[in-house]
Amino acid sequence: MGNNKSTTLADKLFPDNRVEDIDILNIPPAERRLRTETYDFTVSTLVEYLKQGHISIPKFQRGYVWNKTQASRLIESLIINCPIPVIYLSQNNDETLSVIDGNQRVNSIMHFLDNQYDLKGLSAYPELEGLFYSDLDPRFRRHILNRTLRCICILKDTHPQIKFDVFERLNTGSVKLSAHELRHGLYMGTLMKKIEEISLNPVFKKLTMTENDKRMKADELILRFFAFSTAWRDYNKPLADFLNKFCERNKNLDASALLALESNFLSTLNTINEVLGNKSFRTFDQAHRSPKFNAALFDAQMIVFAELNLQDAQIEKLNQENFSELNYAFIASEPFVKYISSGTTDKNSVTGRIIAYKDFVSTILQK
Repeated sequence: MGNNKSTTLADKLFPDNRVEDIDILNIPPAERRLRTETYDFTVSTLVEYLKQGHISIPKFQRGYVWNKTQASRLIESLIINCPIPVIYLSQNNDETLSVIDGNQRVNSIMHFLDNQYDLKGLSAYPELEGLFYSDLDPRFRRHILNRTLRCICILKDTHPQIKFDVFERLNTGSVKLSAHELRHGLYMGTLMKKIEEISLNPVFKKLTMTENDKRMKADELILRFFAFSTAWRDYNKPLADFLNKFCERNKNLDASALLALESNFLSTLNTINEVLGNKSFRTFDQAHRSPKFNAALFDAQMIVFAELNLQDAQIEKLNQENFSELNYAFIASEPFVKYISSGTTDKNSVTGRIIAYKDFVSTILQK
């Protein structure tokens, strides 16, 4: 960032505000309101902002999915002055904007202006079938560029959880985005990129049964570990709030902080793999069959082993004590089974299962 008077003034006018870790019910009702501004951008302005990086399209799992006919009908709507649905934007702390609803429309316009597809399936102007943007008469091109698109921008002083709630309300696609796919777009930064990288770890994917994960379940598990390992004692439901606040505070962590999170996660994962192997994070039936991954158990085992930070001699002791069998008996016992089977996001369940599992492991180590 430039070290000049402009930068100094910008730092004062546009501070990088951090959100306090408070429950949303403690936010004054007036602050729970959505704060917005309405912009009417011409197509040419919107495309220019996208190319300059002033407006960005967050990366989602599914990306651009419209076919040529769908995209062409949108371009035809621009030509015949048919109203286009509102595009929703989110204002970031640095004054840039992110598209939170309208990804397909915005991409369709950009791709057409870049000559990436020809028009197909038109009903009002079939004479334009097969033409690329560069093939159109200049008057058509100017008309498209001058069309106005209504954009509603959710301002940065809107509480992050309110933004997330609105994002969910706008999530009306035929296949709705999962909570983490929404979070992934809203809080994209160095933290999310690191989580994506870690989620590809083969040991992690095997132990969590996420080899065929297509909905970012693995990514959310890693985020859960990061958030709980930082502040599980201060946890309050709902879980989505807890995770969103962690993402907001840590959206763009520096390299050293990310390395510390990654190192803690991977060393903990490797320790659990050494003592439990394919029984890690799993519940079984009474015959030790039908293994099922359990996210609540994942939380407890990962947090406990991270906090214990076992040395080689302690890992060897657990193996000598036949820890795998002892673990099976413990997680199938009462009241622990309640902690991981019902109301798993309640505060008592979250703290209860971590404390109980830590006592269980510590007792074995102290023998």
